[in-house]
Amino acid sequence: MEKITVIKVGGKIVEETDSLHRLLDDIAAMPGLKVLVHGGGRSATALAQRLGIETVMIEGRRVTTAEMLDVVTMVYGGKVNKNIVAQLQARKINALGLTGADMNVIRGHKRPVKTVDYGWVGDVDAVDGGMLASLISKGIVPVMAPLIHDGNGNMLNTNADTIAAETAKSLVPYFDVTLVFCFEKNGVLRDAEDDNSVISRIDSQSYPSLVEQGVVSGGMLPKLQNAFDALHAGVKEVVITKAENLADCEAGTHVVEK
Repeated sequence: MEKITVIKVGGKIVEETDSLHRLLDDIAAMPGLKVLVHGGGRSATALAQRLGIETVMIEGRRVTTAEMLDVVTMVYGGKVNKNIVAQLQARKINALGLTGADMNVIRGHKRPVKTVDYGWVGDVDAVDGGMLASLISKGIVPVMAPLIHDGNGNMLNTNADTIAAETAKSLVPYFDVTLVFCFEKNGVLRDAEDDNSVISRIDSQSYPSLVEQGVVSGGMLPKLQNAFDALHAGVKEVVITKAENLADCEAGTHVVEK
């Protein structure tokens, strides 16, 4: 089965010119098939501020009012996505920018209100892996924004890590899938203040004790949960690493079943 790499990059990396160009050079040089999933939160916050729209974050997650939904749709599905696509085309990579609404590729539902009302935030119901596979087989690199739709005409803001994990899972029937989360650190760190304290391997047996010890906490918890969900669904390997290390995926943290 042909290998494919699903690469998720955080907003900070794609929003700064130097780091974006370095990342896209590395992606262009990578052998094999690939899919790119991006964030863009800082750009959305900056545009919202210019428009006089308040940004509300609860436990690190953005509350998406109707006004904020307009902002994130413009930024994620427009400015950030199309800039990446244009830069990939300049590197002779035939990229196609997608939100979940395009070709009905990712559909979901508005997150039910429990203790917090996150507004127009969506949870994924289905990813059309067959549709993505047909594009990929034609030499196209999908560039996916963290936006889905509900099938009733509404766009929904969705966590980019979740988009990446669900996309990787949907491609398992068609490819040998590796999922790579790129961010600002060298990997999952044993000591948050020491960027060299990378935990090289985390499996389903060591993970609970890392959580109990407080080594894994905050935003790394949902990232690792997405990683294990992807592994359970048949993704071969998940790597969490610094964007600069993309060319050498031996670096970083390798998340495996056991």
